[in-house]
Amino acid sequence: MNERSLPLNSIRYREPDSSDSFIDLDRLIVIIARRTKVIAICIVAFMMLGATYLLFTTPVYTSMTQILLDEDLSKFAEADPSQQSKQQADTQISSAVEILKSGTLALRVADEMNLADNDTIQNPPQSPVGMVKSALKSIVGLLSSDPSLSEEQIHNGRRQKAAAILQQSLAVERVARSGVVALSFRSTDPVLAAKITRAYADAYLTDQLNANFDATERATVWLQERLDDLRQRAQVASLEVEKYRAENGLTSARGELMSEQQLADLNSQLIIAQADTASASARYNQFQSIVDQGPEAAVQNATVSSKETDNSTIRDLRNRYLTISKREQEVTDTFGADHPQAVALKAEKTDVTNQIYQELQQLTSSYRNEYEVARSREASLRNSIDGVTGRNTEANKSLVHLRELEQKSTALKTLYESYLGRYEEVSQQRSFPIAKARVISEAGVPVSPSSPKKTMVLALSAILGMMFGGALAFFQEMRERYFRLEGDVRTILGHKSLGYLPVLRDQPRKPKNVLHSIMAKQSGEEPETDDAPFESAARVVLDAPRSHFAETLRNAKLASDVVLQGRQSRVIGIVSAVPGEGKSTVSANFAFLLAASGKRTLLIDADLRNPGLSRMLTPAPQTGLVEVALEEVPWTSGIKLDRQTKLAILPVARRASHEHLHHTNELLASQGMANLIENVRKSFDYIVVDLAPMGPVVDAKAFSPHVDGFIFVVEWGKTPSKLVHDILDAEPQVNSKILGVVLNKTDMEELKKYGHLGGSEKFRANYDGYYTDHTDGRAAT
Repeated sequence: MNERSLPLNSIRYREPDSSDSFIDLDRLIVIIARRTKVIAICIVAFMMLGATYLLFTTPVYTSMTQILLDEDLSKFAEADPSQQSKQQADTQISSAVEILKSGTLALRVADEMNLADNDTIQNPPQSPVGMVKSALKSIVGLLSSDPSLSEEQIHNGRRQKAAAILQQSLAVERVARSGVVALSFRSTDPVLAAKITRAYADAYLTDQLNANFDATERATVWLQERLDDLRQRAQVASLEVEKYRAENGLTSARGELMSEQQLADLNSQLIIAQADTASASARYNQFQSIVDQGPEAAVQNATVSSKETDNSTIRDLRNRYLTISKREQEVTDTFGADHPQAVALKAEKTDVTNQIYQELQQLTSSYRNEYEVARSREASLRNSIDGVTGRNTEANKSLVHLRELEQKSTALKTLYESYLGRYEEVSQQRSFPIAKARVISEAGVPVSPSSPKKTMVLALSAILGMMFGGALAFFQEMRERYFRLEGDVRTILGHKSLGYLPVLRDQPRKPKNVLHSIMAKQSGEEPETDDAPFESAARVVLDAPRSHFAETLRNAKLASDVVLQGRQSRVIGIVSAVPGEGKSTVSANFAFLLAASGKRTLLIDADLRNPGLSRMLTPAPQTGLVEVALEEVPWTSGIKLDRQTKLAILPVARRASHEHLHHTNELLASQGMANLIENVRKSFDYIVVDLAPMGPVVDAKAFSPHVDGFIFVVEWGKTPSKLVHDILDAEPQVNSKILGVVLNKTDMEELKKYGHLGGSEKFRANYDGYYTDHTDGRAAT
């Protein structure tokens, strides 16, 4: 038989174009529109859950106060207030937050407000779930309770419980980067919430005052003890200094030892004595040199040395000598050297010279005595210094230890004074009860509950419902593995889509055409006896010729005519992947369509194991395809004829022997079946063969050599696309002859939801004017 590949099957499998598939907005909008109902149901369900939560949840009220931590509040009470760094301020605020959260402060508030006996705190209103939990805890508590507990222990336990509840319901946080701490408390009683918040603020301020007072009190006691100890130790150290000074003769005046002062004085005197000795020696040596030169030279040098002394005698003699010398020169120049007056003046000048010389000798002796006295005094001072120095060396050795004792005494005295100043400062601070915090916002009674917030709960419920609905819709989309659009057929299978066949529901069959019966009688023909009365679903193309169902089958006929053109007789197999896809109904309607168009058409029911097409016939046929293929009867004996359309039908006879026919594929591939197809090709233009599904059996594969082309039927939205692809990929002899794929049992209302924006499925409603017959109420088999 002819096994030539069809021109429409050049593409075996084509992957979807994913070049722009990162975010397909059109597809996303279509998915959202398709799953709107699911999302809306989830939103409504979650909002109902939110409303139920609001209905059964006890409202909670929150009262808040604000406390400012300010170091400047105590600056007037401090003698020298220090400036805080930013890190120190942050640490202080963090410490305040932890103090407010502490169990000690919570227990103090519980005791001040007697919350151990407060029913609102001890037994707060609960939700239904909380009531069940409380009941279970009560039962467990009764079973495990100790009856020997005293009232004091029970009361203490209630106090601890109240403090724990306070800590759980308390919220403390810093306001931005300021020095303000916000303190809030939640309770089912708004008045109680305000009272507890105020009590917390007061307790914190009181705690700060008490902490400051206790700290200063402890510091005062400790400083007093230290002062007493330091005072005693300082006194002992001072006494040791004086005692050691007295024992070692380390008497001091103006802060220095007497020996040191004496040594300093002697050194000063020695320096003066050395200067005097040098001066006296210089004068003595000078005059001695003058005297050694003789009287004449002494008179000349006496002129120089006369200023060294205050001796008026030498000055007078010197003046007299000068006057005589001048007179002598004048007389000598006038009268000559032999003149008596000149001789007398010369003798007088000699006498004056001797007198000056004698005076110089006396001065020399005097200066020598002064020199000897000065030198003796210098030696005496040196001897005195040597003696004092020896004594001072011993004193210095003792002085080292004395300095140690004095340093110890001074250190103790300084430390005592420092502690005394701190003691006085702490004593002053203790008298100023000022806390470094103040309340800047009083806690008021809340007028509306802070939880639950109805608007927020409902909005959150709607958002959660939307998210859950979106997740559910996403899950449903992920599970979508079926054929929905014609594009799916082209993309996944690489075959042409022949269109959609709407889902059919039961309707009464239309009455026969009366005019056709009258015309048959007038022409001498026997009236139509309905030898092959199919069910209404098999005659949709006849009952609704202008329906979408019929139009799709016309498209299938056109495809077969185009692909199989030039052939005198065409064998077209109707096949599907799995049972129940409606291929028998498609086969019957396709055959009726061909017959109604005037073509000689034969419909063969080749589904030997499940001949659904033959079951549509009444009465049941007695002979059929099996007998003809086995050549027990001629093929014309098994033919049933529809009088209206002249459609010839070769069914499968319902015999008990056929139930044990297991090798149906061998029968379809037998020579008898080949002879049958060869014979019917001579008498019919179209042979439509209803074959078994390809998934469970191999009958279609066995019969494929006799087929010119296949029409593949896929159930819309039910048959997995992967299954169809794998079946066709495994059967290339069938896949190569497929004329096209029909999407059967299509829900035309749901189809619009799967169509892409701008796709033809979105415009199906615009085509209703061309489809005057409706098939939505007919059933498929």
